[in-house]
Amino acid sequence: MEILSLKTGKLIHFFLPIIFFIVFIWSAYKPYQLGTWFLEVTPIVVGTIIIIYSYNKFRLTTPVYLLLCLGAIIVLIGGHYTYGKVPLFNWLQDSFNLGRNYYDRFGHFVNGFVWALTLREILLRTSALQKRKLLITVVLGLVLGVSALYELVEWCVAIMLGGDAEAFLGLQGDIWDTQWDMFLALAGAIICLLSLSSIHDQYLINEIDVQ
Repeated sequence: MEILSLKTGKLIHFFLPIIFFIVFIWSAYKPYQLGTWFLEVTPIVVGTIIIIYSYNKFRLTTPVYLLLCLGAIIVLIGGHYTYGKVPLFNWLQDSFNLGRNYYDRFGHFVNGFVWALTLREILLRTSALQKRKLLITVVLGLVLGVSALYELVEWCVAIMLGGDAEAFLGLQGDIWDTQWDMFLALAGAIICLLSLSSIHDQYLINEIDVQ
C-alpha cells in the first residue's frame, strides 16, 4: 500500500474534524431518543476535544486519525437512530432473516480496530515495548480491558436508569450480548494488528520521525 505524503496527510487531518462536525450536527437533529443520544455521544465529544487539543503536542498518524473518525461516526449514527434501529442494518436483518439488528456488533468490531491501532501507536512512542509478540499481547489485553470497562459503565448506567436503559444497552434480547461485544472487539483488534501493523510502522517513520 502506498504511503500518503505529509501534505496529503495534513490535509486529511484538517478535513476529518469538519466531517465529524457535520455528522455530529446531523446526529443531534431530532435523534430517536434524546437521552440515549446524549449517553452515546458524550464520550465521543469529550474524546474529540482531547484529540484536537493534543494535536500539536502529541500528533498521531493518519491511519489512527482515520480510524478514530470512523469509530466516532459509527457512534454518532448509532446514537441518532439507537443501535437497534439503524436503517441499513434493519434492511439487512429483514433481507437475510437475521435474528437482530447487527449494527452494535459491527460497531464493537470496528472499535477493536480503533483501540488496537491507537494503543499500538501510543505504546510504541511512549514505552519500551518494541518486541512484536509482547507488544501484540499487551495491546490485545488493553483492548479487552477497555471493552470490559465500557460494559461495566453500561451496566452502571442501566442500574441508574432502570427500564429506560434498553436502547442504550442494545441487548435486543441476547443474554450473551456483553460477551459478544467483547469478543468482536478482540477479533477486530487481532485482525487490525495482523493487517495494518506494517503499514502503520511506515506511517510512524514517515509522519512521526520527521516531526
